[in-house]
Parts: sequence; structure tokens; C-alpha cells
Amino acid sequence: MRRATLYRYRLPMQPGVVLGNQRFAEREGLLVALDDAGRRGVGEIAPLPGFSRESLADAGAAAQRWLARWTAGEASASTLDAAPPSVGFGISCALAELTDALPPQADYRSVPLCTGDPDEVLAHLAAMPGARVAKLKVGLYEAIRDSLTVNMLLSALPDLRLRLDANRRWTRDRALQFARYLAPDCLSRIDFLEEPCGRPDDSLAFAAQTGIPIAWDESAREPGFTLHAAPGVAALVVKPSLAGTLARCRQTLECAQALGLTAVISSGVESSLALTQLSRLAQWLTPAVTPGLDTLSLMQAQLVRPWPGCDLPLLSWAQLEPIGTMP
Repeated sequence: MRRATLYRYRLPMQPGVVLGNQRFAEREGLLVALDDAGRRGVGEIAPLPGFSRESLADAGAAAQRWLARWTAGEASASTLDAAPPSVGFGISCALAELTDALPPQADYRSVPLCTGDPDEVLAHLAAMPGARVAKLKVGLYEAIRDSLTVNMLLSALPDLRLRLDANRRWTRDRALQFARYLAPDCLSRIDFLEEPCGRPDDSLAFAAQTGIPIAWDESAREPGFTLHAAPGVAALVVKPSLAGTLARCRQTLECAQALGLTAVISSGVESSLALTQLSRLAQWLTPAVTPGLDTLSLMQAQLVRPWPGCDLPLLSWAQLEPIGTMP
């Protein structure tokens, strides 16, 4: 007999974490556990406030409706397409674990996120084995300050490459100001700048004027957006919990690859459980590209499944709050 259980979790965040324009004290979400014929699959449903279209309450209600149909034998993975993206992602992960559709091999590499004390960041990057690629958020401070930070990192580590992310915070003029103060010998080591401007047309114009390649992230989730090859566009960043089911994510990633774009799987600030599943997805669908999963540093605890090498405390199933069991 099929059985489904939803659990609520709350994980404390590091002090001062700001995502988008919101300060976060804790990360909230749901875990779903599916049991069928002696097998279990689990997934995480975690809308990201300020980025997801659905609230946690909306996601929970949609999940319970779908799970009631699934336990009655009336729903399958294909019927998740109409669900909110976080629900589609979490439940499709649980279904994929039930059926072994999500390969167990994982890519636990991650592009490190440069935050905190600059000296500590440089020491961490210098100690990285192999090719050095890091990610830096820009747009939080003055554009000139961001330029100087990029110059400092790339000048200190001559083999470092950077992925930058502005989260649409700049006007075209402010983005051009940022580019104006970059050291010319650093430009070739910027892999891409995610969403520099609030308007996609301004981002494309920025790429044309500066030669700095851009990546789509938020724009690709907007209604009416069509992914196509365009001058200056180098990459597509996919956050699966914001994009939808595993099938939809796979289709999107393969479309980007067919267009010659770099397809990057990235975290939506999920718990360690979902991050381990994203690492499996990256190994399966984007094995040549290091994913962007370095968000556990924003949290003070892990959830159910630990990330290899992470020493944060681990919350167990017994510490979670069940909010519904079906049937």
C-alpha cells in the first residue's frame, strides 16, 4: 500500500544572510517521504521567498492534494507538470528515488561562493585543488566597489576564473560603470555575469558593449521567455526547485546544451538533503560543468542527509514536525 508523509523543517541561517532583498533568519521547507512496496523515496519542497512564485503555504496545500491522489493510485510523475515548481521538483525527486530513475552517483564538487573576510576567501581559493572557479555576488554595494573586489581576486590568483551574479540589481548605466573599472587583463577570466540588469534587453546590450558574457537565470523563468542562442549569452543557470520537475529540468538543460550554452545546475538555498540530490542530478546531466551548490555555508545545520565533509549538526527525521500522512 502506498503511503506519503509530509514534514515541516526550519533550519537556522547564519546571522546577516540576505537573499534578494530579504534578510533570512531561518530556512523553512517541507520534506516528502513516499513509501511503496517496501521502498522509500524522499524529496524537498522549499519555495525561496522573493524568488519562487508560490509561498510555502501554497506549496504545502498543492503537495497534499497531489499526494492524496498518488496514494489512491490516481497520480503519476506526468501529473506534476501543473504543480508549483517547488512541489514538482521535490515530489519528482522522491518518485525518482522510488524507481531508481535518479542515478546514485554524485558530483560533490561545487563552485565556492566568495563571502566574508577577503583574506579568508583568498586563502580558501588558493588551497583549492585543480582548476580554480569561484562565484561572487555583485550588485549589493556600489558598482565601483564590486569592480575593485573582482580585480583584487583575479589579480591575487592568476589562474582563478569567476562566475558573477548581479541578480538583476543594476540599471544598464550602473552595469557599465562596473565594467568600466574592471582591469582589462581580468576580463577574459570572467566566465559570465548572471542577469546584470533588471531588463533582459539591457543585459544583452551590456554584453554587446563590454564583451563580458552574460548568463540567464531569473529571466528564463519569466512567462514568454524563449531560450535561444544570442550574441553575448554564454550560459543558462538552472535552479531546479524554481524550475519544476526533474523531467522539465532535464529538458531545459538539454535545450541549453543543444544551443551551445553552458548549462549550470545551481542551488535555490535548499537543505543538505536536496543539495545531495542536486549533486546527483549534476553528475547525470551536466558532468563536465561544476555545479553551484555552495550554500550550506549560509546555514547552521544540515537536514537528514549530510553533505560530505560538512561538520554542521544534522537534524534527523525524529526532529521534524509531521504535518500530514496519507492515507
